[in-house]
Amino acid sequence: MSDYNNYSIDLEVKFKPLEIIDITTLVANCSKKWQNLSLCKVNDSIVRLAVIEGEFHWHKHNKEDEFFYVIEGLLLIDLEYKTIKLKPNQGFMVPMGILHRTRAPSRTSVLLMEKRSIKPTGD
Repeated sequence: MSDYNNYSIDLEVKFKPLEIIDITTLVANCSKKWQNLSLCKVNDSIVRLAVIEGEFHWHKHNKEDEFFYVIEGLLLIDLEYKTIKLKPNQGFMVPMGILHRTRAPSRTSVLLMEKRSIKPTGD
């Protein structure tokens, strides 16, 4: 999947402070192969939920780090010289400026934390 039109990335924050966020229900309601929802703002960052299957394109973020935490499934993070395999309850931080792409061989749900200024498709 390298066509940007196949990605559903919603940058509008869905939840306000002091609201309960039901991740299980949100995951169950995701119907697309690559869906990314902005859940809430935490200081200068956004917490996002990604429900994905397939692969994202190679990209990097020049000014922002990106943190991935797998809820269910298997997330592969390809770096230039190796692939990181994340299982449920594992996390990984990709530092700014590092070329990477994410892949999920089957439906996978992931929480992401990144600065509000990040462009999810890369710089």
